[in-house]
Amino acid sequence: MPADPSSGLAGETSARGAGPRPRDAAAQQPRASSTGAIEVRRSARRSRTVSAYREGDRTVVLIPARMSEAEEQRWVGVMLDKLAAQESKRLLGDSDLAERAERLSGQYLEGRARPGSVRWVTNQNTRWGSCTPAEGSIRLSHRLQGMPEYVVDYVLLHELAHLLVPGHGPRFWKLLDGYGRTERARGYLEGVAAAERLPHLPTAREE
Repeated sequence: MPADPSSGLAGETSARGAGPRPRDAAAQQPRASSTGAIEVRRSARRSRTVSAYREGDRTVVLIPARMSEAEEQRWVGVMLDKLAAQESKRLLGDSDLAERAERLSGQYLEGRARPGSVRWVTNQNTRWGSCTPAEGSIRLSHRLQGMPEYVVDYVLLHELAHLLVPGHGPRFWKLLDGYGRTERARGYLEGVAAAERLPHLPTAREE
């Protein structure tokens, strides 16, 4: 089963069962992402844990040397989401949301969506966000706090689009075409919702 993430200096997670992957112990793999360059560093001394941290505009992911290519790709995604979630916890103020709303509207909606207020609320447990076009108000559920930044941005952009188009028809989804992480964000939220509906089973003890 996948290991539960444990907090470390920059987010360290156990990665048991990494398959063989012959490669130099200190191999590094720079690559690009929507948030900057990603560098994967392999180490023969690292056998079970994966960690990641920001280094300027670069994200460094440390993995065991024998991890397979498929496992590497999966764990890079896991650690990027974990870092993003840690960073999003710093964006808890309503003023921060208002600034993000203005930026998102300018970037994806030509600045046409201009909310009168944007704030966190604690009384939305069945919806991630809501808006009242007549008042120009947008409310995001506090449950989003701590989720990856791209997820919060998606929900905020979704509600901004509702200021322009109330329903969910083709015109509405057309407004979100420019946001490249819509499907990933929707998948993340669907996964969270599905997990909350599952029964809480006792954790099996590993021998």
